Amino acid sequence: MSQAVQSPGQAPGEASPAPADGRPLRPNQGRAGEGQTFAALDLGTNNCRLLIARPSEDGFRIVEAYSNIVRLGEGLSQTGRLQDHAMERALGALKVCADKIARRRCLRVRAVATQACRSADNGAEFIERVRRETGLQLQIISPREEAHLSVAGCLNLLDRSADAALVVDVGGGSTELSWLDLKAPGLDIDPRRFAPARLPVKAWMSAPIGVVTLAERFPEDPVDRPSWYRRMVEAMKEEIGACKEAEVVRPAFESGAAHIVGTSGAITSLAGIHLGLKRYDRRRVDGLWMTRAECEATAGRLLATDLEGRALEPCIGPERADLVLAGAAILQAVQELWPCDRVRVADRGLREGLLLSLMAAGSRRRRRRGRGRPPAAQAAE
Repeated sequence: MSQAVQSPGQAPGEASPAPADGRPLRPNQGRAGEGQTFAALDLGTNNCRLLIARPSEDGFRIVEAYSNIVRLGEGLSQTGRLQDHAMERALGALKVCADKIARRRCLRVRAVATQACRSADNGAEFIERVRRETGLQLQIISPREEAHLSVAGCLNLLDRSADAALVVDVGGGSTELSWLDLKAPGLDIDPRRFAPARLPVKAWMSAPIGVVTLAERFPEDPVDRPSWYRRMVEAMKEEIGACKEAEVVRPAFESGAAHIVGTSGAITSLAGIHLGLKRYDRRRVDGLWMTRAECEATAGRLLATDLEGRALEPCIGPERADLVLAGAAILQAVQELWPCDRVRVADRGLREGLLLSLMAAGSRRRRRRGRGRPPAAQAAE
């Protein structure tokens, strides 16, 4: 799929929020086409992210992007509930998203929530509050759908000359792993006919640990950071080491015919540090290949830096300074259990998968309507 450079965010206006359940905004807005916009919103444990895009022949073109670290899951692992201050932060970001969706007059919208809302005792209450205050109808999706949509968003980054790949989606509250057979049919999908169920996923799993939950479980030890980091790696290995269904692709990893795709803010931050960027540049990070040694060397460099030093790194900043090493530990745990030398960094994932699904669903509806009409009526369109 093609993607335009992300546009700068717009200030909130007075437009009313748009419905977010996939329904058209207005009955007279017309059918989906290259001039129509679609919106995908992902409210995660750490981040609130929005993409607005138009269909194109090879997928879609991004017309606006928005991302805000809201830490909705802050304190959730200790209390089992979303905290008031965290919900207020998320609501503020969601109101900005609703305004952007309304300004762009999006034809169809899908807004999803993941692990924080899945696991919180008051998750459903928060979803209802979001509906009342923003008009957005968030849907809590299952870990399985989250994993498959993340794979869909990363399809263009898979090395088709390899035999297998492992897509690792590191979130704030959970980590999804999907093992793919790259020699099976189903990867060369017409974006207009896309369906996540057709992807050649041989096995998948979701671990209820992400960068926020892992960092809260293991507070940083400034005296002995290497031991603290190792404890995080071992804890993650215990969580993800029991997926027997994935063993079918083990030979590809053992023979060097497999690679990892890592999608998360923590992993893209590691890539930016590795490149020595003075400011984050998505065009240089998305699709970057890193070796396992380069990943470990970058983590080692950050381990030698205190929290304040990490906050000064332009590709990390104060909002990720206490989380980036938890993300590195999760990636290292995966690499130790599924050894391979190549990791491809993805600044894409769930939202892109949502957009593909939305646009394909619109194409299927148009085809069904077209089959039910006489040729003259179809030509008139």
